[in-house]
Amino acid sequence: MEHNDSGNGEITPGPHDRFSRFNRAARSIHDSIVRNSPIEYGGCGCPVVVEGINDVKALRELGFIGDIEKVNRGWGMPKLVTYLYEKYGIRNEVDGGGSIILLMDWDRTGGRLQKLLRERLESLDVKVDEALRIELMKSMKPEGRTVEALRPHIETLVGLLTYHN
Repeated sequence: MEHNDSGNGEITPGPHDRFSRFNRAARSIHDSIVRNSPIEYGGCGCPVVVEGINDVKALRELGFIGDIEKVNRGWGMPKLVTYLYEKYGIRNEVDGGGSIILLMDWDRTGGRLQKLLRERLESLDVKVDEALRIELMKSMKPEGRTVEALRPHIETLVGLLTYHN
C-alpha cells in the first residue's frame, strides 16, 4: 500500500493506492452490472454501448449479462443514434435513470466518440448514464485507457465484486 505523509507526521493511504482504486472501480462495475442485467434477473435491462467486440468480451468476462451494443457495426452515426433511441427510449423504465450506459474508451478517440454520442442522444432527450466511464477513467487510467485494457485485471476486479453484492 502506498502512503502519503500529510506533513504532520500522519501517514494516510494515498489517492493512488491500487486496492482503493480497484475497489472503487469494482463498486461502479457492480452498479452497472445490476443496471445492465435483464429485468427478470432483478436488473434494469439497461444496455451498455461500447466501441467494439473486444470491449464486449471484456464486459462479459466481468459479469455483464444484459444487452451490449457496439458502435463499430458498419453503421453511420445517425443510424446508430436512431436505433438506440427507438430501441431503448429516453429513460430507463425500471429505475428512471439513463436509458443507456455509454462506455467509450477513455483515450482521446474514445473521448471524442463519447461526447459525440452523448450530444446526439441528449438532443433527442435520451438520458445517458456515464457514471461507469467516469469512475474507470479515474480509477483505471494507470492500467490502461480502454475497456479492453481491463482484461488483465478482471480476476482482481471480479474478486472485489463479491464484496459489493
